[in-house]
Amino acid sequence: MAHVSDPATADSVLDAKPENRVWKKFRSHRSAMLGVFLVAFFVIIAVAAPILPIQDPTATSWSAVRAAPSAAHPFGTDEIGRDVLSRLIWGAQASLMAGVVSVAIALCFGVPLGIAAGYFGGWTDTVISRCTEALLAAPFLILAIALAAFLGPSLGNAMIAIGLSATPIFIRLTRGQVIAVAAEDYVESAHAIGLPTRKILTRYIFPNVLPPVLVQATLTVATAIIAEASLSFLGLGQQPPAPSWGSMLNTAKNFLNQAPWMALWPGIAIFLVVLGFNLLGDGLRDALDPRET
Repeated sequence: MAHVSDPATADSVLDAKPENRVWKKFRSHRSAMLGVFLVAFFVIIAVAAPILPIQDPTATSWSAVRAAPSAAHPFGTDEIGRDVLSRLIWGAQASLMAGVVSVAIALCFGVPLGIAAGYFGGWTDTVISRCTEALLAAPFLILAIALAAFLGPSLGNAMIAIGLSATPIFIRLTRGQVIAVAAEDYVESAHAIGLPTRKILTRYIFPNVLPPVLVQATLTVATAIIAEASLSFLGLGQQPPAPSWGSMLNTAKNFLNQAPWMALWPGIAIFLVVLGFNLLGDGLRDALDPRET
């Protein structure tokens, strides 16, 4: 009688599990691990901002207006003497919150509507698809700006505007995945034996459309962060004196010659966090792709 006592055999059995195989593929993706590091770094500093030994991001100092980087102010100060480093760290909270909450809003609306359109078809699919196509006809950022202007300038309204603007992306993606999964033999068999629709959706449809939706969600967080920075740059996002990377860039554009560090650091922060989420999304896409070995 055979026993699985050989370490090599045990490792092969563990690797056969889907979750272990996905993790192994993801861990071997170097750029994805870099993305994890970048995202984790910004999440940690955003969460730890209240306890970090940094200055008050709203405190002004008229004796240190547009001061160059120094020991007292490693990233310099802005036009009214506020410490750029502390505003950068606290601004990470607004940017990450906007990215995550906006995508959560898009998922809450987009996934159920996409499942309904793809699974039930008929007039349900027609109505949802036509509305989705109408929203997709408008560029994402333009639609977000229009919604934010209609709702009023604030971080909360900006997140709602970005989330609603991203919803059509998830509707279209989920609908396509549901149509593909619903045509599989195991779903047809579930229909044949009389399983209720609720069980088919929760047991067979939703778990199989989840991986591509998660990948798209990760990539959309990066897009949402850029959108929040753009709205804050235009005065439609986080309102002063609360720090935001977009509003910091809006102020810094007037002092590029006198104090270039005011624009340098928030620009680098946006670049790095967006790069991190994009690398993370690419790694998840490769790891969750069943065609990849």
